[in-house]
Amino acid sequence: MSSPARNATLPGDPPGGRGAVAVWSIGVALYFVAVIFRTSLGVAGLDAAARFHVNASALSTFSILQLLVYAGMQIPVGLLVDRLGTRKVLSIGAVLFTAGQLGFAFSPSYGTALASRALLGCGDAMTFISVLRLGTRWFPARRGPLVAQLAGLVGMAGNLVSTLVLARLLHGVGWTRAFAGSALAGVVVLVLTLLFLKDHPEGHEPEPSPHQGSVYVRRQITAAWREPGTRLGLWVHFTTQFPAMVFLLLWGLPFLVQAQGLSRATAGELLTLVVLSNMVIGLVYGQIVARHHAARLPLALGTVSATALLWAGTLAYPGEHAPMWLLVMLCAVLGACGPASVLGFDFARPANPPERQGTASGITNMGGFIASMTTLFAIGVLLDATGDDYTVAFSAVFVLQALGVSQILRLRGRAVRRERERLVASRVETVHVPAA
Repeated sequence: MSSPARNATLPGDPPGGRGAVAVWSIGVALYFVAVIFRTSLGVAGLDAAARFHVNASALSTFSILQLLVYAGMQIPVGLLVDRLGTRKVLSIGAVLFTAGQLGFAFSPSYGTALASRALLGCGDAMTFISVLRLGTRWFPARRGPLVAQLAGLVGMAGNLVSTLVLARLLHGVGWTRAFAGSALAGVVVLVLTLLFLKDHPEGHEPEPSPHQGSVYVRRQITAAWREPGTRLGLWVHFTTQFPAMVFLLLWGLPFLVQAQGLSRATAGELLTLVVLSNMVIGLVYGQIVARHHAARLPLALGTVSATALLWAGTLAYPGEHAPMWLLVMLCAVLGACGPASVLGFDFARPANPPERQGTASGITNMGGFIASMTTLFAIGVLLDATGDDYTVAFSAVFVLQALGVSQILRLRGRAVRRERERLVASRVETVHVPAA
């Protein structure tokens, strides 16, 4: 039976429709380009190591710094979205991540390349939260889970472009031309955003709230954090996202080539499988949660369990290399990590009012990127310490999964009770609203 949350209609819900799709598509296109830039290092990791003459730990620093900036920016970006609106924040983000990609193309040294990735991470940090906010402003609340999953699906399509297109450009035209050429996509989406994107439909302007400086900031963060749904969303995002993020962002290609003895072409096909699996599962998860709200937690925990099982089987396989069928299964299951992480926002969204959505989404979005950053660093250090023993290095995945699951189980009861209370209160409020 469907959860009552599915059919809840809130006062002042935006109408959706073709206009909403058109405006939302511009924001999603910008996010799509940001993901291409974010994941471009995943197909260039070995090239970057050779270009800048660095070892595994130094190579992982590229992605760690990028994610550190990304994670650190989430709450400030959430506050900016709540205060300035999505159009301004997305425009700033496009300028920054385009400049970062262009700087990476021409970086003459490891230090300048690091600075460029940090700038890219700063701009990238402004995209997904803004797109989520755009969805809540333009579509009815009941469409929230599906709209969020579709945004994540388009982002993964950006990952697919990195895997298939940018990788070929890199080996066809060289480092500088590949990265500089890709930066042109950032200019295109910036122009579209400035010309056509609107924060909200006519007649659905948010209530103005007076800016109170640091008092406003503290109030927003404190109120969002007090909601068990926000904290549960953070830990769901933390626990589900990072295995695939680490694999796609940096360590998947080296693992498949160096530890599993595959060619670069075959490894690239497996990375593509992760992305394609993500896109298919994202549609499935979105449809399931839109119809059965209570399926959120079983889907998240089921994804974590399947991921842990396949990683354990791959790393513990007794032969010199894991068989191809097992690697295929691993990559297919890793594809579920992205859609499962988006479920975290489905806990934070109903726990917070519209004027706090950006802040709550920022807190939630920190989870997976903190976990990814920690794991990227741990794998790099362990590879250097063990002489490239990937079995030991990738075992760090299980530690963070165990931590995340313990927190999810601790918070789930309070979050569900609080969400049920909010739903009942909103229904009572709707019943007592006088007719116009």
